[in-house]
This record gives sequence, structure tokens and C-alpha cells, in this order.
Amino acid sequence: MLMYNKIAAIAIAISVSILLLIGASAKDNLDLSKLTREDVIRTYMQPYTGTSIVGVDTSTLTGKVMCGYQGWFACKGDDCGRGWVHWGPGVFESGKLSVDMWPDMTELDADERYPTAFKHQDGRTAEVFSSFNTKTVLRHFKWMQEYGIDGVFVQRFANEIVDPLNLRQFTKVLANCREGANTYGRTYAVMYDMDFDAETLKRVKADWIDLVGKMEITRDKAYLHHNGKPVIALWGFGFTHRKWDSAETKKFLRFLRKDKIYGGCTIMLGLPTGWRTLSGDCRDDNEILRMIGMYCDIVSPWTVGRFGTLDEAANHAENIWKPDMEWCKRYKKDYLPVVYPGFSWHNMFPESKTDAIPRLGGKFLWKQYAEAKKLGADMVYQAMFDEVDEGTAIFKVTNDPPIGAFVKEPGLPSDHYLWLVGKAADMISGRSELSEEMPQR
Repeated sequence: MLMYNKIAAIAIAISVSILLLIGASAKDNLDLSKLTREDVIRTYMQPYTGTSIVGVDTSTLTGKVMCGYQGWFACKGDDCGRGWVHWGPGVFESGKLSVDMWPDMTELDADERYPTAFKHQDGRTAEVFSSFNTKTVLRHFKWMQEYGIDGVFVQRFANEIVDPLNLRQFTKVLANCREGANTYGRTYAVMYDMDFDAETLKRVKADWIDLVGKMEITRDKAYLHHNGKPVIALWGFGFTHRKWDSAETKKFLRFLRKDKIYGGCTIMLGLPTGWRTLSGDCRDDNEILRMIGMYCDIVSPWTVGRFGTLDEAANHAENIWKPDMEWCKRYKKDYLPVVYPGFSWHNMFPESKTDAIPRLGGKFLWKQYAEAKKLGADMVYQAMFDEVDEGTAIFKVTNDPPIGAFVKEPGLPSDHYLWLVGKAADMISGRSELSEEMPQR
């Protein structure tokens, strides 16, 4: 048996190596100047046929910590064809950047590195990664496996699936995540970041039909299910700054719930903090609560930036999370609280200071996990895996960024937050006891 296990491990390692090499170098040979939606669908919306490793239980969200995965980073020279995306506003140079943290590139191979106009203190050219590169996304899922993080909600932006070139980018990223989840025994689900007007709802419905019918994602072994149904997450529901059409939204939710081919979903809604009281960043519209009651299965209010100290985190848990969870229990909904490690978006908005909400070496994040667990939370949304724009990333970031204004935590290893979230996942799942003190490494 020992010899068999060794042989199996070697076979898996070889398979992963081949997948990494293929993912890094493969090109689709599409003419991007003439790209159509049909080209993207034909090329990228195919069922998964690769290896699938048994890992986390993909049949339930209960007991899991799921990260948000933006996957929106593209680079000049990465085959995406869009140049710099989300590193900067079309260009990526001094005064033209939109990230407050710099990824740790030390583990990435040469074919995953894209040079920038930025320099380190010692004169070295600073490099970044592309989410379009399959090899890098698979590496991210390998990190999730290594540190015990269950999976991700893959962000799919409704405004990015209109133009064929943009659709190609985000569909390739979704395919990358699907491959990563299958290869490393993680799970994933689609999260649409969207408005709720008639035009957007029509667009998202058509896209979901393609993902289910052509890409067959909900049949994929790694795709997240809950209560026996595939999970679809809709983020932006009820926000005052999002477009809204009550009647069309109701039709769309009914479709996701009832359609015999493309529906039958467990619906998660990403909501404003003030959803329950129809206050703050939530529309003052009773239809919001009615639709949550009728169609929503998982309630997940956004909390990033809503509090910024340890005491404020405790107050939020007591005054917002607790009554939210009581409401959900009364109406038989699951509650998915959102936690985050800190916040910074100075390079996007210079009037905001760098490190606006300090991470405190992880104490700020751990406080939220402990408060959630004390209230009985059995699932958590971790904002975010790769969000270096708003300084909420938990993946490996460097304390040796290029010259400029970037968040650093000297003395902490670059994998500190991956390790910490893995420990938090143990606590949320019940594999370890509740601890109000942040664990020491």
C-alpha cells in the first residue's frame, strides 16, 4: 500500500506539472481583432475533462471558509490582449496604479512574471502576475490546498461579459479556477457582481445559461452545492448605488429557483450591511425583504470598511451580525458573514491614506472570526484572496514592494494570512476549538 501511495503521488505530481506547462503556454489562436462572442463560447465554454482530485466536501457550504477571488488582473504581454487591467487604469506606471499591495513573486516561474515600469529599492524591475495565466491560478489553488482554505467564489462582473475580449478574459479565468479546484481538491462557485436592472439581468441570465448548458459547470465535481443544489451568488442586491428593477429582479430569481434546466439553484445574495432594516447603503424598498424571504437561501451582507478597530468589530458582531443571524434563523436562511484583514486604496483614491484600516498583524481579522464563531457562524466569506486594489488580499504579498506607497507588515512572512485563514477555517469547521486569542505560529 505504501508503494502504491508513492506511485500515485508521483503520478499526480507529473499530471499537475503537465497541466501547469500546458496552461502557461497554450494559445487559443483566435484573431482578437475580429473576436466574437461565439468564438469565446466555442473556445472556452467547454465541459471540464481533466483530472479531479477528491478533497473538500463540495456538497455543502456548511463548515467552510470561502474566499472571494477577483481574478481580474491582466498584463501587457500575457495573451489576454487587454494590456494592463486592474494593476493600473490602462497604463501601469508611477502615478498611474491602482493597487496598494504588491504580490510576492518569489515562487512564480519566469513564464508567470510580467515586468513593470516600477523599480525596487535596489534597482530591480518589479514584476506582477496575470490571472489569465492558467499556471498562476493553479498555483493559487495549490496554496489553498496547502493552507487548508476550502475554495473561492469566482467573481464574474456583469459589465465585463459584454465585449467579447473582456468575456474571453473572465471566462478563461473561470476555466482556470475550475481546473485549479479540480486539480487541488478545492471547491468554487460563480458570483456575479451586478446591477439589477432589466438589461443587466437579461445579460446575466444569458451568460448563466451558457455556463450551465455549454460549460456544464454545475455538473463539475468541484462546483459548490448546498442543500442538494448548485450555488449561484449574486452580489450587489439592494444597494443604493446599483440599478434596480423590482419586477424584473423577481422574474430572474424565480428563474434561478424554478427553471427545470438552468435553475434549481441555491441562491446566495451579497447584500448591503443595512439590508434587514432597509437603512444605510440599502434601498428603502420593502420588496428587498420580500424577495430575500421568498428566493434567497444564503444571506451575506458586505462589511468591508464598515468597522476598523477591534472594539468596532466586536460591536458590529453584537449589533449587526447577531440580529441578522436571529432573523435568518427565524426565516430558515443560512448566514454567511464577511470578514476582511484590513483596508487600503490610497493609490486609487489619493485622498485616502495608505493602510486606512490597519491589519494589526492579523489580530483584526482573527477578532472577526472569533466573534463570528461565538455567535454560532458555521460558514464565512473571506474578503478577499487576491484583492490588492483595496488592500484586502490574503494571498502572498511582499514586504519588499517597489518604490511607492504600499502596505507592508515588516517581520511577517508573506504567507502569514494564508496560514491564519487556514487556522480560522479549522475553528469555523469545528476541527479546532474557539479561541479569542490569535494563534501563534
